[in-house]
Amino acid sequence: MADNQRDEIESEGNQNEPAPRAEAEADGEPDGETRRETQPYVVGIGASAGGLEALEEFFAHMPSNTGFAFVVVQHLSPDFKSLMDELLARRTSMAVHRVEHGVRIEPDAIYVIPPKQELRLADGRLLLKERPGGSSLALPIDIFLESLAEAASERAVAVILSGSGSDGSRGVRAVHERGGTVLVQRPETAKFDSMPRRALETGVVDATGSPSELPQLILSATRGGAAAAAESSASESESTGLEGVLELLRTEHGLDFTHYKPSTIRRRIDRRRLLNRSIDLDKYLQYMREHPEELQALYGDLLIGVTRFFRDPEAFQYL
Repeated sequence: MADNQRDEIESEGNQNEPAPRAEAEADGEPDGETRRETQPYVVGIGASAGGLEALEEFFAHMPSNTGFAFVVVQHLSPDFKSLMDELLARRTSMAVHRVEHGVRIEPDAIYVIPPKQELRLADGRLLLKERPGGSSLALPIDIFLESLAEAASERAVAVILSGSGSDGSRGVRAVHERGGTVLVQRPETAKFDSMPRRALETGVVDATGSPSELPQLILSATRGGAAAAAESSASESESTGLEGVLELLRTEHGLDFTHYKPSTIRRRIDRRRLLNRSIDLDKYLQYMREHPEELQALYGDLLIGVTRFFRDPEAFQYL
């Protein structure tokens, strides 16, 4: 295969301003939570230089029957025909589609952005917009991940693979702030590590791994967490473990999370627990006592970020 075809994912850098600090969520989930929970998880994957090999390895290790929808957003050269859909189809039995405007996402399918396009998710559909010309920096990964966060909330998964620049670092913040999961290729396994490193610098990454390890981490953080939350009983052991986790958070950080929505608290604790391969809450509690950085990660996961005080500016302007 020609080098310009295998390395069609090219580097594009950018500079992003830091996101505002998160505020504690005290009033439950965003509107539409019940509707969202009937939708599949959507995994948004961002890649740039060196990302093709990482993508192939990722999908070679991802089961084809997860029920998830995968959207691949990469920096494509406008000068060469993209073979991404054909290359990924060799690594998985899932259907691989080049995105057409307005297509509705389906479970167990992969959607690949076309060249020279921006991509957004809204109401379960993928929307294309021609990338503006000129000298403006192209940030297709940030653009898609921000729309993914808005559309899917806790059912959003952001994955950042090999690439140059910092595209994706703003998008992973948005996914984290809406309760989604953020995973990043371990920098030492990336052909180009600046995109993974910039994502890690945001402080919102749930876990890192090689491309072959990331699929299992996604399953643990999503399907495993949902199953654990649904099947958990109100046993004395479970109740004691949960109380212990909340008490540790209250002692170390001074916030009482018992006023949060119980289902939200349990989902986010279960996700962190499963990412750290803790069998039950008691073992996870002990793990946090031995690893303060995990307690800090859970604390951050239980906070929701805001980018502005008024979330509905048109309504407040009208008032």
